[in-house]
Amino acid sequence: MKQSATFIPTLRETPADAEVRSHQLLLRAGFIRQNTSGIYSFLPLGKRVLDKVETIIREEMEAANSVEVFLPAMQQAELWQETGRWYSYGDELMRLKDRNGREFALGATHEEVITDLLRDEVKSYKKLPLNLFQIQSKFRDEKRPRFGLLRGREFLMKDAYSFHATTESLDETYNVMMQAYTNIFSRLGLDFRMVIADSGAIGGKDNHEFMVLSEIGEDTIAYSDSSSYAANIEMAQVNIEYELPTETPEEIEKVATPDQKTIAQVAEFFRTGTENCIKTLVFKADDEFVIVLSRGDHDINDVKVKHATDAKVVEMATPEEVKQLIGCEIGSIGPVALPDGIRVIADNAVKTIANGIAGANEEGQHFKNVTPGQDFDVEKYADLRFIKEGDPSPDGQGTIKFAEGIEVGHIFKLGTRYSEDMKATILNDQGRAVPYIMGCYGIGVSRVVAAVAEQFNDENGFTWPPVAAPYDIHVVPVNVKDDVQRETAEEIYKLLKSNRYQVLIDDRNERAGVKFTDADLIGLPVRLTVGKKAAEGILEVKIRSTGETFEWKQEELLDQLQDFFQKRS
Repeated sequence: MKQSATFIPTLRETPADAEVRSHQLLLRAGFIRQNTSGIYSFLPLGKRVLDKVETIIREEMEAANSVEVFLPAMQQAELWQETGRWYSYGDELMRLKDRNGREFALGATHEEVITDLLRDEVKSYKKLPLNLFQIQSKFRDEKRPRFGLLRGREFLMKDAYSFHATTESLDETYNVMMQAYTNIFSRLGLDFRMVIADSGAIGGKDNHEFMVLSEIGEDTIAYSDSSSYAANIEMAQVNIEYELPTETPEEIEKVATPDQKTIAQVAEFFRTGTENCIKTLVFKADDEFVIVLSRGDHDINDVKVKHATDAKVVEMATPEEVKQLIGCEIGSIGPVALPDGIRVIADNAVKTIANGIAGANEEGQHFKNVTPGQDFDVEKYADLRFIKEGDPSPDGQGTIKFAEGIEVGHIFKLGTRYSEDMKATILNDQGRAVPYIMGCYGIGVSRVVAAVAEQFNDENGFTWPPVAAPYDIHVVPVNVKDDVQRETAEEIYKLLKSNRYQVLIDDRNERAGVKFTDADLIGLPVRLTVGKKAAEGILEVKIRSTGETFEWKQEELLDQLQDFFQKRS
């Protein structure tokens, strides 16, 4: 492609609202442009990267016996109402009405649509297993779109859905898809980890996320320093056998604590550690209020609270709800003398507290000498806190460390979560109607582009790996007014194209410095500079990823390029 004939609007300055390196460079190098908050256009270079990522995904999906389909983006509300997600999915679901007042959603995901399709078409176990995938735009009304392509309101996603008659069949396909995902991200050269994850709004039981390691990642990975264990921090279990206190409980006493609102302030006031304080929070689990307790040095994990209460939706109670329920501000809540009928659950570590500190459910008042079982009752103890660095690894090997990650893929064993709600059944081998057993497998395709961009760059621009680069080679004639340079560059351009290389030639009448700056910014794997030595048949070669430069004779060009790309394939 001639650079003069395509659209690459590079920028010299970094846009002020671009927070992360990938977003900055994708804008500066002319790969994308923002239409409005969280919505982007892919320009020619960006579209070529997107196409390369899609090609790898399609190859691995087909190798895993997944067949491509294309489902509607607009989905009728009735399907989402069948599963209850019309009500539980939240404000991220983009909803609209047609001219007749009928409600629809713009697809955030496609479980309902694919289940509806299959329940009308596949009635026998003999037609299973079946694995279908699509690559399509998804829509989510993000409260705060950020980081460019990493968190947008419209994005491209590959989602696959598998249907089975037995759990053994699901397990087999799940493992095949897990390997396919590993292949995809490995082929792209990404530094990633597969981690145990929460199913979130999708539902289901067993599931794993694929996380690209990055300092800008919005997810925290808890991993063992001595084994392969890795989990999203939301799902990392705390497997500690806490010893019960031997301290003799003393008589509870109310103490005035004016202006002491935080755990740290209260601990300092009582001259004790935060581990001796009881943190008390109020959650709303579906339509029921639940008191959740933890030690003051721990943080409550709302995902674990959701699992412990078997709720579909868990959220913090508002200050107004707390005031109405208990009669005090959030900073004064405690587990002693609560109103009747309120459930109290506690993290396992609360058992270690004797003669601790807790709110007195009155403004500016706290209790000291608070002991669980003596001064208040707990309905249920469970693992409810976030794991911490230094905690024992849940697999019993080593201790926990943290890393940040960008989620690029997520696979789920849905089981019968959707088929039961939607009455999607098959006749099994005994002639009995049973619900489909399902799996779900997603990759954020446009997010993968951003993740590759985030990992492959330097101070001058992108350093694309060949598998994801928009072109293989950048041919740069220094002076297009020089007949020898221009004609040599054209000759090389045609030669490389005839040998099936993807080539961008900078045929613009620009200063050499401008061309080299743009070439580094765009970041194609190899730059061939046609300069003053062109008359001698000598080309200057730059390997973008390493910055190495060489001089190659024109007649050895094809052999050298073949060797370079073979080593990086």
